[in-house]
Amino acid sequence: MSAAAADPLNAGSSSLSRYQPVFLVFGCTILGAAAQILMKTGANQIPHAGLAAMVTSLPLMAGYSLYGLSTLLLVLALRDGELSLLYPVIALTYVWVTFLSYWIFHDKLNPSRLLGVALIVVGVAILGKQSRR
Repeated sequence: MSAAAADPLNAGSSSLSRYQPVFLVFGCTILGAAAQILMKTGANQIPHAGLAAMVTSLPLMAGYSLYGLSTLLLVLALRDGELSLLYPVIALTYVWVTFLSYWIFHDKLNPSRLLGVALIVVGVAILGKQSRR
């Protein structure tokens, strides 16, 4: 009797664990984008670029903290995943930042930026499809 038949609750766990590093890195992209938005918010709030102003800025410190958490998740993902697949997924951070900047800071979205975002998404999708073969 196979292990999957003996324990039907864990039958799909090997498939899920195979994608766990990708899910972790995807989470890193979201945390990284949130970190960058918080850092921009904090930078906009400080009156001058002194160290004391930076250290006392709550949004800036929150952004740094999220970046740190993102880095820890990346280390966990790299332990079990393929670097050549996982690292390009981090490029999705640019996609999230582009749209969040548009919504939050009213940055302009022009055709060049949208094309760049589309190329990143297509590139990550191609790499993901190739890794499943």
